[in-house]
Amino acid sequence: MDLNYSKVIVTGAAGFIGYHLSKRLLEAGCSVTGLDNLNDYYDVTLKEKRLGMLQAFDRFSFARVDLADREGVQTLFRENSFEVVVNLAAQAGVRYSLTNPHAYVDANIVGFVNILEACRHNDVQHLVYASSSSVYGANTAMPFSVHDNVDHPVSLYAASKKSNELMAHTYSHLYGLACTGLRFFTVYGPWGRPDMALFLFTRAMLENRPIQIFNHGKMQRDFTYVDDIIEGVVRVMGKLPQPDPQWSGKTPDPGTSYAPYKLYNIGNNNPVELMAFVEALEDALGLTAQKEFLDLQPGDVPATYADVDDLMRDVGFKPQTSIRAGIGRFVEWYREYYQK
Repeated sequence: MDLNYSKVIVTGAAGFIGYHLSKRLLEAGCSVTGLDNLNDYYDVTLKEKRLGMLQAFDRFSFARVDLADREGVQTLFRENSFEVVVNLAAQAGVRYSLTNPHAYVDANIVGFVNILEACRHNDVQHLVYASSSSVYGANTAMPFSVHDNVDHPVSLYAASKKSNELMAHTYSHLYGLACTGLRFFTVYGPWGRPDMALFLFTRAMLENRPIQIFNHGKMQRDFTYVDDIIEGVVRVMGKLPQPDPQWSGKTPDPGTSYAPYKLYNIGNNNPVELMAFVEALEDALGLTAQKEFLDLQPGDVPATYADVDDLMRDVGFKPQTSIRAGIGRFVEWYREYYQK
């Protein structure tokens, strides 16, 4: 895909990853339509600030549409000729799904089928969509591979993301729609989400409050810096998935298909102990955290670790930003944004 001549729609454009991707595409010369419903799952002001920076670009247009609005989505696609769709809009968060399950059905299931239908009826060349490392659920074989079975989710959020992968495969099979799913691993960085650990820890430490450390610190996460995520997404956007000639129904490979369908992990391929993550944040802030150790929360998993061999083979990229470098950049942004 020649980025200079592509017309792209990014859903969730006012979100954390959506903002960074839209900015990268606009700087590369793309025309980008950003879709978002600006819901209040977290601070809307943060979303509006991100959106405002995107609206400074001439080639950016914004559509305030909810993915669950079938007619609104269809109309937007019908009136534009999008070549590539990057679906990042979703109801995020594992813990929130325990108390607000219907939000996940509306945004992640109903919303996604509306995207699939819009792609099908409007000659979209490539649908790239966000899945999540959470789909690995109860899996404990490390590192997590896209070729592993992932039929045991431990949260409704994870189940909704696995559903997206299944729905995308169905449309690839039935209509030849090229679909690539990206399983993101614990994304962090400037302009991040306030419900994520790095944001919560930073805010608490600067306000002299204790941070909550779950599973008594016995957690590992494959923390992935947002610029690495964006580089992976951009490279995948330009690589249409091809049917796998080796695929067999006798020994079905979950990561590929006889249809134009592919899955990739995008993770740092380097799990970090939660306490090492906290130490890196303490160093960046010049503060020592007060720590409150708690049990593992329902829906959480003790460890994540991404196998990125397929990503490296197919698009020549592997995330590599160190946790200390990434946290340092986040803290610099946080202090400037909140004047702390």
